[in-house]
Amino acid sequence: MDVVTFAKVPVDERFAFWREMSAKMWMPLDAHCEPGTESAFQAQVALNGLGPVQATVLTAPSLTIRRTPRLIRRSDPETLFVTCTVRGHAIGEQADRQAELRVGDLMLRDSSHPYLTRFGSTDPAGGQVLSLQFPRSSLPLPERGLRELSALRIRGDRGIGALASQYLLQLVRRLGEFSPDEAMRVSTLTLDVLTAALAGALDANSAVPPGSRRRALLAQIHAFVQANLGDAQLTPAAIAAAHHISVSYLHQLFRDEEHTVAGWIRERRLERCRRDLAEPWLAARTITAIAARWGFTNLQHFSQAFRGAYGLSPRQYRQQCAAVRLPAVREDRSDPPARPVDLAIEWSRPSPD
Repeated sequence: MDVVTFAKVPVDERFAFWREMSAKMWMPLDAHCEPGTESAFQAQVALNGLGPVQATVLTAPSLTIRRTPRLIRRSDPETLFVTCTVRGHAIGEQADRQAELRVGDLMLRDSSHPYLTRFGSTDPAGGQVLSLQFPRSSLPLPERGLRELSALRIRGDRGIGALASQYLLQLVRRLGEFSPDEAMRVSTLTLDVLTAALAGALDANSAVPPGSRRRALLAQIHAFVQANLGDAQLTPAAIAAAHHISVSYLHQLFRDEEHTVAGWIRERRLERCRRDLAEPWLAARTITAIAARWGFTNLQHFSQAFRGAYGLSPRQYRQQCAAVRLPAVREDRSDPPARPVDLAIEWSRPSPD
């Protein structure tokens, strides 16, 4: 994944440079910031291709982006966008509709029709949105239904919208971690999740192929589990209830994936504990506290499971990491790890990847 910054662009030229480069990154767009703030404009763009899905995480203090009929006539990739608000708030307009988005809310837009998007935040770090761009043919939903969803707020705090939102917010954190093969699989999962969320908003689940529906549900369950690993009450019954399915169907989904529900949860928890034990900045935290953070309430059971998975006790593993000064990845970072790129210097050069 590349991160585009403006560190070496002269301050008074940054916004004009941003407007020029945004057209190259996506399509012709008309961008504006708050009057009088051009000289202090700061933005960061993280880009990652997930197969047919282009994922972009845009961070800026405030920004208004318009796609006008004139710009559409100039160039149209004929793609769809789904936007998820990560931090701050956003407003979207298309097809005579307006949606006000809070953190976690989703919105669909179509590049072939005029639209407006405005976002920002009172947070000094600025507002942040995830945008997923993909061909229309990627979604097995009727064209008329997609038009009805343009600039419609899909709430991220209830129903299937909440499950899709959890998945996308997790995706933002991990965009820089995928190998090329993993990126293709994540692309399929992401499109399945979006298909299910949009179909749910249309109340047209019958339009979603069964295979896509199943994969989307499993991806949402995975995201739900990842977000709730620290809850000691994260049981198959709780997971099934949160997704409005039976416990037997939940077990069937995991059998098809060659995992048990409990086994998959345990693996994820052990991995989080392993990372924490390797962290120098957590050296003062007790092993008991680390285990409890990730849902292990019985220290003896945790130690046995850890040794079974990694061949060392938690204490031995921590000592080994300290001895070799093993680098570790902080689990609490809110921004995805990425390779910074200075736009003014790097834009025209081919990627070393």
